[in-house]
Amino acid sequence: MKGFKEFMLRGNVVGLAVAFVIGGAFGLLVQGLVKDFITPLLAVAGNGGDFSNYTFTVGHGTFRYGDFVDLVLAFLLVAIAIYFVLVLPMQRLEARRASPAAESATRQCPECLSNIPVAARRCAFCTSPVDTAA
Repeated sequence: MKGFKEFMLRGNVVGLAVAFVIGGAFGLLVQGLVKDFITPLLAVAGNGGDFSNYTFTVGHGTFRYGDFVDLVLAFLLVAIAIYFVLVLPMQRLEARRASPAAESATRQCPECLSNIPVAARRCAFCTSPVDTAA
């Protein structure tokens, strides 16, 4: 039980739970935006009725394609928001961290292939002498 308690109280599990709750609330917010604002605008282009109530019938089955379009629009808006708010900034941050200046400050040890500073005369990992000109 102690291991489970430590696992649950770790920062990344609590952060994941908070992100899950906020993500669910954001999804509901976007779904409300689609149902209350976007689909009425789409209905104006149609016959003026509530777009989410558009259906077609095959035999005894009724298919609510208007409601499905609402859900697809909500999903797309959430995906676009996640991309522009989370994914794109993280890609830019990682690209900035992987700058050529940081890569040129190290080189590989010819003996153990560990990354060592360019100016090192001896490898910190295997302690073999390293030529500074290499």
